[in-house]
Amino acid sequence: MNANHHESHGLSTSRQITLRGPAELADALPFMLGFHPSDSVVLVALHGERGRFGGRVRVGIPRSPREWSATADYLAECLVEGCGRRGDRPDAIVAFLCQEPAPGETGRRVTERLRPLAQRLRTACGALDVPVLEALCISDGLYFSYCCPDTRCCPPDGTPLALSGTSVMAASAAYAGIQVRGTLKDMEARLKPRGTDGDAVQRAALNEAATVIVPRLLDTPASGLGRQETRETTLAVVRSLIDRFSRPPECPATDAEAARSAIPAGLPLLAGGAATGTATADARDDELLTPDEAATVILGLQDRDTRDRAAEWMEGPEALPALRLWRALSRRCVAPYEEYAAAPLTLAGWVAWSTGDEPSARVALGLALEADPEYLFARLLHQACNEGLDPESLRDCLRKERDARGAAETAPGQGAHAPGPTADGPDLARVPDGPTRARQQARQAARRTTRQAGRRANGAGRGPARAAATRRRDEEPRPPRTGAVRPTRTRTRTRRRGARSGE
Repeated sequence: MNANHHESHGLSTSRQITLRGPAELADALPFMLGFHPSDSVVLVALHGERGRFGGRVRVGIPRSPREWSATADYLAECLVEGCGRRGDRPDAIVAFLCQEPAPGETGRRVTERLRPLAQRLRTACGALDVPVLEALCISDGLYFSYCCPDTRCCPPDGTPLALSGTSVMAASAAYAGIQVRGTLKDMEARLKPRGTDGDAVQRAALNEAATVIVPRLLDTPASGLGRQETRETTLAVVRSLIDRFSRPPECPATDAEAARSAIPAGLPLLAGGAATGTATADARDDELLTPDEAATVILGLQDRDTRDRAAEWMEGPEALPALRLWRALSRRCVAPYEEYAAAPLTLAGWVAWSTGDEPSARVALGLALEADPEYLFARLLHQACNEGLDPESLRDCLRKERDARGAAETAPGQGAHAPGPTADGPDLARVPDGPTRARQQARQAARRTTRQAGRRANGAGRGPARAAATRRRDEEPRPPRTGAVRPTRTRTRTRRRGARSGE
C-alpha cells in the first residue's frame, strides 16, 4: 500500500518480558501491533538503560523511493515528538521494515532494495539525537539485520523466524490474552470490496438509490422533512439489519474446515480458533445483506446526524452485530462509491475501539481516512485512539444524547406515546428540530480536539482555513463521483501522497 496513515500508540507495562537479540525482537513485532504488518515501516521507542518498549509508529512503505526520505523524517519526528509530549522522550529506537517478495524476488533481494530506506531512518532518528539500536527487515519468513555485522548470528541470507507459538513472547502473550489478528493485508481485505461479479449488481442498486436519496440530503436543511424521512428510513433499516445479524448463524463443520485450511502456514490462530472462520463469517454476513438494503444505508449514512445516531450501537449485545454490519457495508462501497465507505468504516472503527479492539479500530479508521482524508469524525477518533484516550467519554456523550432525545420525545407536546430509546439502539421517532444540548457539547469537544490535533500535526500542512473547510465538508453529504449518477454539485480535492498524519 502506497500511503497509509501512521499509527502511534503506547504499550502496556503491566507485564514485563525480556527480549534478547534480533530473533526475539522480530518475533515480538506482531504482538506489539496486534497483527502481522505487511508493506510497513515500524519504529518502536526504547526507554531507559534496559530498553523498555514505549510508543511505536507504523506507515506503509511508499512505492516510490523518492518518497522515502520524507517518510523517514516524518516517522522519526512523529515518534520522538509524540513520546516527548507524554514526558518520556525515547533513548533509542528499533526499526522494522516488513515486505513480502514480489514474484521471482527473494527475501534477501527485498532487504537490499529497502536498505536505502533503512539507512535514511537511521540518519533521521540520529538527527533528533536518538540512535537506532537495531534495524530489521522481515521478508519471506526470514529476518535480516541492517546493523549487526556478525554473520554468525545474522547471516546475509537471513535467519528463519521462530515457529508460531514457540517463543517466549508468544507464550507470554497467550497467557495475557493478547491476540494476533493475522496480517494487515487480511484485516484490510475484510473492509474492502471483493471485486466479484456481484459488484455490478451493487453498483446498480447504489445508482438507483442515489437518484432518490442524494437530492434529499443535498437540497433540504438538516431539519427538513425529506432529510428527516431519509434519516428515519435509514435507521429503521439499520435496526432491522442489526436484529438480523444478531441471530445465531448456522456454521457447518465443512465450512469451518475449509476456512481453516485456507489460513497461511506460520500465522498464529486467534483465541478459540476464531481466525479460521473470518472469511466464512464475512461471506455469511454478505449473504444477510441485500444490494438494495446496503445502498439505502450507505447513502443514508452520508447524513451526519444519521451517522451519529448509528454510532449509538456501540456496546452491549448489539455491538458485535453492528460491527459486522459496518464491515459488510464497507465491502459494498464499490466503484465509483469508494468515498462513501468513509462513514461505515468510521463506524466500524468506532465500535471496534469502543469494545476494546484497538488494532482493528486503527485499521478501519486508517482506511476511512484513505477514502476521505478530511473526514472529521474519522480524524477525531483516530487521534483519540492513538493518544490512548478512553472511549468511555464519547460513549457517555452518545448515551446522554440518546437520553435527551428520548426525554424530548416524551415531553408534553411531543406525543404521549412517542417511543423512547431501547437497548437495541436509538429510537426512530421524529427528532425535534435542531441539535440537542448533548450533541452541541459533543461537537464542541470534537472541534477542540481536532484543533489540538491539527496543531500537533503541524508538519502535515493543515492550516486554519483548511480545518474550517474540513468541518464544513464533514457536515455535508457527498454526491457520487462521475459515472454513478449526475451530481447536483461538484467538489475538488487535492490528495496528498505519501505518509500523512492522523493515525
